[in-house]
Amino acid sequence: MEVFELSRHTTKGVLRTLVRRILSPKTFQFVRFQWWYLSSYCPRLVASRLVKRTPQVRGFGAVLNPPYLAEQIQSVNALAPTRMCRVMTKYGSDKGRMHSYTTVYSALFKERSDQPLRVLELGLGSNNQDVPSNMGVFGAPGASLRGWREFFPHALVYGADIDRRILFQEDRIKTFYCDQLDQSSIRELWSDPDLQGGVDIIIEDGLHTFEGNVAFLEGSLDHLRPGGIYVAEDVMRDHIDKWYHRLEAVYSKRHPMYEFAFVALPNGGKRDRDLLVVRRGAD
Repeated sequence: MEVFELSRHTTKGVLRTLVRRILSPKTFQFVRFQWWYLSSYCPRLVASRLVKRTPQVRGFGAVLNPPYLAEQIQSVNALAPTRMCRVMTKYGSDKGRMHSYTTVYSALFKERSDQPLRVLELGLGSNNQDVPSNMGVFGAPGASLRGWREFFPHALVYGADIDRRILFQEDRIKTFYCDQLDQSSIRELWSDPDLQGGVDIIIEDGLHTFEGNVAFLEGSLDHLRPGGIYVAEDVMRDHIDKWYHRLEAVYSKRHPMYEFAFVALPNGGKRDRDLLVVRRGAD
C-alpha cells in the first residue's frame, strides 16, 4: 500500500511539473481552476444539499452581542462551497481548495463585503523552498491578497511576510516585511503609517507553529478595530490542550471585550487544518 501511495503521488507530481513547464502561469492557473471546479466544487455543491458537515467549536471569553461567534461558526456547512471558495481558488490560494477555510470566512464576512475595510494577512505564500512553511515551487505568492481584494471591492489589503523576495505592491494591495517570532519586528510592522488606526480583519497564515501563532496574536490583537475579526490558520490540533488553557486562563481574562473560538474543521484527520477565531466587541 505504501509503495502504491508513493508511486501515485510521485506520478502526480511529475505530471504537474510537466504541465507547469508547458503552460504559462496564467494558463496553468486557469486550467487548475477549471479542473477544481468540475472535480471538487460541483460535486460538493450537490453533496451539500444532502449532507451537512459542521465544525466542532469551543468558545472562550466574553459572550458579546448576537450573532455569537461560536454559534455562528458552528452553523457553517464546511462541505458547501461558496463564492469565496471560487474567488480564492481562482487566484491560486488553497484556503478553499484544500482547507475549507473559505466556508467559515464566507459566514463571517459576507455581510461586510461591500464595506471599505482594511485587511491584513501575514504570510504571502512564499514559493522559495528555503523559507519555513513555504508553499512549494508551485506556490503563488500573494494569491489570497488578490482574493481578498476581489471579495472586498472597496477594501485596502495589506500583507506581510518574512521573505523579502516576494513582497510586492499592486492596486489596493501593499506588503511589508515581518518576522512573526520577533516582537520588535511585529511592532515595526504596526508602526507603519499605512497601518495606523488598525485593521478590520487580520489573517495569520505565517509560520504554522504554536510559538508563531502566539507571538503574532499577542503582538497584533490590540490593532484589531472594534467589531473586527482575527483568524489564525493552520493551527496544530496536537496543541489543542495548550490553546484551551491559554484561551481560558490568559486571553479571556486579559481581553474581556473579545470573543475567542477554537474551530476544528471536519478535515479527514489532518492535524494542521484548524482555526483560532477572535472577534473584538464594538466599543
